[in-house]
Amino acid sequence: MARMTASARPLLNRRLAEFGTTIFAEMSALALRTGSINLGQGFPDTDGPEEVREAAVRALRDGRGNQYPPGPGVPELRTAIAAHQQRRYGLPYDPDTEVLVTAGATEAIAAALLALLEPGDEVIAFEPYYDSYAAGIAMAGGRRVPVTLRPHIDADGVASFRLDLDELRAAVTDRTRLLLINTPHNPTGTVLTREELAAIAELAVERDLLVVTDEVYEHLVFDDAEHLPLATFPGMRERTVTIGSAGKTFSFTGWKVGWVTATPELVGAVRSAKQFLTYVASGPFQYAVAEALSLPDTYFSAFRADMLARRDLLASGLAEAGFRVFRPAGTYFITTDIRPLGESGFAFCRALPERAGVVAIPNAVFYDHRDEGAPFVRFAFCKQTAVLEEAATRLKSLMG
Repeated sequence: MARMTASARPLLNRRLAEFGTTIFAEMSALALRTGSINLGQGFPDTDGPEEVREAAVRALRDGRGNQYPPGPGVPELRTAIAAHQQRRYGLPYDPDTEVLVTAGATEAIAAALLALLEPGDEVIAFEPYYDSYAAGIAMAGGRRVPVTLRPHIDADGVASFRLDLDELRAAVTDRTRLLLINTPHNPTGTVLTREELAAIAELAVERDLLVVTDEVYEHLVFDDAEHLPLATFPGMRERTVTIGSAGKTFSFTGWKVGWVTATPELVGAVRSAKQFLTYVASGPFQYAVAEALSLPDTYFSAFRADMLARRDLLASGLAEAGFRVFRPAGTYFITTDIRPLGESGFAFCRALPERAGVVAIPNAVFYDHRDEGAPFVRFAFCKQTAVLEEAATRLKSLMG
């Protein structure tokens, strides 16, 4: 019998009452039960570079990181992160005061929100948004204000999701404390343009806003898209917390190594919250990621080209199966419009394993305005080519 308090108050903190078991757990369990191909959760089905894995083994054997690493992260990794930001984007950071290693990007996001928000502060985030954003804002006592990326079909019939800058400006109030930006954007695959980022920067400076940017897919941009860190824009270096991650770039998502780069004041604030979450994590893996970040540019270009080929393979299969495909400019997710095949993303995804032996995620879980996301479904293409080919074959049965 469940034990109740005298007041019969619910056990779960009311700030988290709206967050139950994640859709990822539900759909992954459904994949296991039905033997379906899981294109729902975004993790690769092969490991990353062998030399990076061997670097982790070497660190374990040499006794590096087997005990608590330094609170900010091991010096080798902080130096490698600073060198990466300088080499790729011309952003200088002091590895001793302006870099913080975290237990993946999810902890970095949570720590930044817990550190920088007071109860009642408003946070603007683009919906659909990564599900931990809403939970992190809630735990910090903030109020999320979604600005919706809306579907757009251009003159050539190319489908994408676009930011309405006027809607963003209108969402800012005297209570707005922070903009939570994600580019390349999960789940839509949108990569914000130089013009859009410049407008966001001008707005942040004008209204004196802090900005947290989730840039974990920075190395996965396709076609003519370009990843431009918001911190490179005028007035943004001193007000931006930039978040990166090794999991998406090196295909070791289980290692949970992320990082924050920002001014000493912002890093200090985030660290104050982070030290009471995990304190430290992933000791030996930090040394391995330091070596990974020093891989030659050929690794990053080959990784991007491989994912581009997988994107095109799955996108073609989805189109042939009857979906309207929003071909992503970044990330390793494809959003589709299911209205040629059904109406409700939830119902469609729950039935899809039995109908076609494939699992996907309904985008509505990433929206406050559920109706906006109702017809959209997300598929992950960070899987082996043979798996994607089999998934495409199975999905074609929907046209029967």
